[in-house]
Amino acid sequence: MITMGKKQGKKGKKSRRTAQKPHDDGGNLDTGVVAPAHSGASPLDTVVASIRTSRYVQVLLGLTFVGFILRFYNLGGNSLWLDEATTLMFARKSLAGIWASVAAGEFNPPLFYWLEHGMLFFGESEFVLRFLPALFGVLTIPVIYLIGKEFRDQNVGLIAAALLAFSPFHIFYSQEARAYAPMLFFFSLALLFYVRASRSNETRSWVLFGIFSAVIFWMHLYASVSIAVFILHALVTHAGEIRKDLRNARNIALSIIVFIVATLPLLIVAVNLFLKLTSSAPTIGMRGLDVIYLTLLQISGYSDLILVPFVIFFLIGVAYTWREDRNGALLLIFMLAIPLGLTVILSSRMPMMPRHLAFLLPVYFVGIASSYPALYALVQDKRAVYLVIVAVFLISTPFLATYYTTPQKNDWRGFSVELAGMTGEGDLVVVLPPYMAQPLDYYYSNATDGTIELGANTGEDLDAIRDRYPDRRVFYVVTWDILAVDPTGDALDWLDKNAEFAGQRMGIYLFWSA
Repeated sequence: MITMGKKQGKKGKKSRRTAQKPHDDGGNLDTGVVAPAHSGASPLDTVVASIRTSRYVQVLLGLTFVGFILRFYNLGGNSLWLDEATTLMFARKSLAGIWASVAAGEFNPPLFYWLEHGMLFFGESEFVLRFLPALFGVLTIPVIYLIGKEFRDQNVGLIAAALLAFSPFHIFYSQEARAYAPMLFFFSLALLFYVRASRSNETRSWVLFGIFSAVIFWMHLYASVSIAVFILHALVTHAGEIRKDLRNARNIALSIIVFIVATLPLLIVAVNLFLKLTSSAPTIGMRGLDVIYLTLLQISGYSDLILVPFVIFFLIGVAYTWREDRNGALLLIFMLAIPLGLTVILSSRMPMMPRHLAFLLPVYFVGIASSYPALYALVQDKRAVYLVIVAVFLISTPFLATYYTTPQKNDWRGFSVELAGMTGEGDLVVVLPPYMAQPLDYYYSNATDGTIELGANTGEDLDAIRDRYPDRRVFYVVTWDILAVDPTGDALDWLDKNAEFAGQRMGIYLFWSA
């Protein structure tokens, strides 16, 4: 009897521990809330009832609203920088012209340019050009909640959504007229359906995974790395089933076929672009192990003080996930480690920037949020999730305090006003490197000002311009990008000897003829 009593006691304790797991009802914010019956109710009534009764829905709506404010406030405040001006240049082309540019060597795929082409119907202002990235940035917040919910539970979903809503990295790129925020939205959908597919093996989820994987490839070519990791993870985690019966690989193969069919024209172009990009060493971008540090630094919020605890929480999240879902833990490890490792290798042959790895954000944040069970195990209070959300907001406040009042990009708008006030009819405006004329000309008109605008890459180019126009006053507009096209510094040496420094506005430098 005593033995049986002891065994029952242990069993009882085990049952109580099970009941108090963070992802069970012990940590459920809706515990004790009576949800109305939905029998016979319309879809709208069901949605309204969920908003009224579910704390998860209420908090998620709040996070999404705050995310909307943070991404749309002062959307047109910063000047367009080079890459955004390039977006406008391609968007002005016809749909066929955009595709022809990509086929001819433009490394960014055409889908985002096509979408921006449609937006030009509303004008060419900074707000219009950045509207779609901001909108997709907001829509990603509820999607990452669904990923966290699917991956572990609703608490993890809320924390991941909060991390994204207040993410300095995501806010910045949601306010930039480039494909990063839209690509991240569709990547999040691909991740969501991949998690569902890998657990349920539902054909519909595998097909949707293939479709959204194709969309992100049409948005940004480097996202193909994440697609390859998904497939690798699927093959590794389903290897036992596939060895038993090859038919178990049918749905995985179906998703790959959907992807290939949907991207075939771009796949052919991408191979040629990859060979072209890797034909010589890059003159810009991250190199070596700096890839890992700088990428994690930026997606953590541009702060070492945040980077260290975020990485620790990610590792804790992986450890807790490993205890109950090894395939899920492997997904977190694969999706972070493999792209970073591959980028380290490719950085010696291709220009690499942290923004090219923007697709790491949902995985990184879900991994961090997955450490929440460790906190709940300590405090045993379901309200801890609110404290975590508040903490996420507080660590972002130093960034938010200055983000909307300090220019975040080169101020071509202000520079062009100053330049127009200095130049006169017949003066030369020489831009180094020449492609920097794109953001300059968005604000500055040499036709209105009566100047002649030229471009130069080297000291030899500058000599030729001086010989051709010996009696003209010359204004040289320079950015550090000149070192990307002239790594020897020849053009800068020429300016040092033959021109006078006239002033600087952020990263834009002005010289005039001595």
